[in-house]
Amino acid sequence: MKYTYQTDGPRGPPAFYWRKNMKHILSCSFGKDSIATALLALQHGEPLDELVYCEVMFSEEISGELPEHNRFIHETAIPYFEQRGIQTRVLRSEKTYLSCFYHVVTRGRMKGRLSGFPLSAHCAIQRDCKLAPIRAYHKTLPPDTMQYIGIAADEPKRLTRLNGNKTSLLDKYHMTEAEARTMCEAEGLLSPLYEFSRRGGCWFCPNASMRELRHLYNAHPDLWQLLLELQDAPNKATERFNRSYTLHDLDLRFCLEGEQLSFFTYGER
Repeated sequence: MKYTYQTDGPRGPPAFYWRKNMKHILSCSFGKDSIATALLALQHGEPLDELVYCEVMFSEEISGELPEHNRFIHETAIPYFEQRGIQTRVLRSEKTYLSCFYHVVTRGRMKGRLSGFPLSAHCAIQRDCKLAPIRAYHKTLPPDTMQYIGIAADEPKRLTRLNGNKTSLLDKYHMTEAEARTMCEAEGLLSPLYEFSRRGGCWFCPNASMRELRHLYNAHPDLWQLLLELQDAPNKATERFNRSYTLHDLDLRFCLEGEQLSFFTYGER
């Protein structure tokens, strides 16, 4: 495949090249809204030079994407658009979830402790592992680059935040979130993550719903075990994985749910 991997501080082509051709990019998570945006661009002949996707990593080897979504991105979505002339630029930070977790706090009342689990409201992973490489790449682009953002026509509050050279094709063509999903389904481009989640996100996200965490526990015990091992790391700034629970709390809850389900299933035989 021809898609390009970059880390923080990528260097783009010479500036004179881009000035001759106004660049159009799509910030793409490969969720329904960003994929529907790319499909609309193809359908209506809107200019689109590349998809820009930032892959957050748990470690240098393990992706932060759920395995189902990761396979969908690399085996289905990227090849689909590549075959239609739209390349994907994959960005990655030099930082990972683990490097952020084991970072030692250097000031304040938590000085000397591990940063540990990110806070739900102020996620350092979002800041350091996703936004940083995206911003670094944007700095290499000419100032008139047009950036498509996947915000649906029925998300008025989010649409009001678009400014400068950011725009929404979903809004331009009056497409709602539900219609974006239908469009992706019709094209065979709806990620399997929507079978158990309303949105995309890292599998270690502190804002994950109980349903999403339960799916991780049941479907990916290897990844769940990695989180449990972090829970046991000493000298963390916080013991809670999210606002309410430690991972051991969640592990016990899901274990008891499984035992209860097994009990009732056995009784029905």
